[in-house]
Amino acid sequence: MVVLLKKNIDEKQLNRLINWLEDFNIEIHMSQGMNTTIMGLIGDTSVVDIDLLKALDIVEDVKRIQEPYKNANRKFHPANTVVNIGGVKVGGGDFALIAGPCSVESLDQMKQIAKDVKSGGANMLRGGAFKPRTSPYAFQGMREQGIEVMMEARAVSGLPIVSEVMDPSQLKFFEDVDLIQVGARNMQNFELLKELGKLRKPVLLKRGLANTLQEWLMSAEYIMAGGNEQVILCERGIRTFETATRNTLDISAVPMLKSLTHLPIIVDPSHGVGIAKMVPPLALAATAAGADGLIIEVHNDPPHAMSDGAQSLTPEAFAELVTAIRNILPFAYKSNE
Repeated sequence: MVVLLKKNIDEKQLNRLINWLEDFNIEIHMSQGMNTTIMGLIGDTSVVDIDLLKALDIVEDVKRIQEPYKNANRKFHPANTVVNIGGVKVGGGDFALIAGPCSVESLDQMKQIAKDVKSGGANMLRGGAFKPRTSPYAFQGMREQGIEVMMEARAVSGLPIVSEVMDPSQLKFFEDVDLIQVGARNMQNFELLKELGKLRKPVLLKRGLANTLQEWLMSAEYIMAGGNEQVILCERGIRTFETATRNTLDISAVPMLKSLTHLPIIVDPSHGVGIAKMVPPLALAATAAGADGLIIEVHNDPPHAMSDGAQSLTPEAFAELVTAIRNILPFAYKSNE
């Protein structure tokens, strides 16, 4: 990190700044020019609040030479991370296919869908028990009962289960969930991320509706800084000016993230566009771009789904898509493998 100081600075203020930085075990190199004084900071500068530095009276500007995320950074961890979820590996060449309905609706539904998506090629089962909905009148999920239903569906199918947590108080219900999902609305719920960092359980972290890649990686850093390195990133579309689709699926995030981080990256084309007929081509595009997996909404009766039926594939359509995915996987873009 480089700190550019203003002209005619107060020595007492400078000394206080130096002492403050040294408390973080940061080495300081001063460079005095004719009109400019530059401080070069060497060490783990991720602990320094860059906005606080910029606000100081004696500071003109601050520039990071290195990204502020350390644990998620490929520079410090060149090898790809492989996350194991109940025997299913994600990353490093292993491709995940997660499928299931947006919401858990009943035990019979989940048992049948679990069997259908497994026969169609899925190796993990998704289902929302706690549902964040824009409208307070919309179906909010079966909550803890939905988790119990998911576990019964796992017993029937043998598929590891994936479900979304919304609040730290709900984590007690997720002890037997194989992969805990953090949804887009909670990507910057830092108290939740801190609690997930204390666990030793895989976490699927979705990108926020309007977040940059660096902000997303900093959220992953919250989890990893707590000691939990089992993080999978999920691109699920961002909000742009376009209204023809629910969101704009950022396929470019896949190869870009591969250069920035060692964490696995999967793609959710269902939420990316919100239109079922567009899910297959975008799933194939994500696969070709080098994604480590896909999460796809599948419902046995989409027109009557209690949430997100418009973007859900039927089990038959899902099985057809999986065949196409397997055909292009050998030709998918390989980056940092």
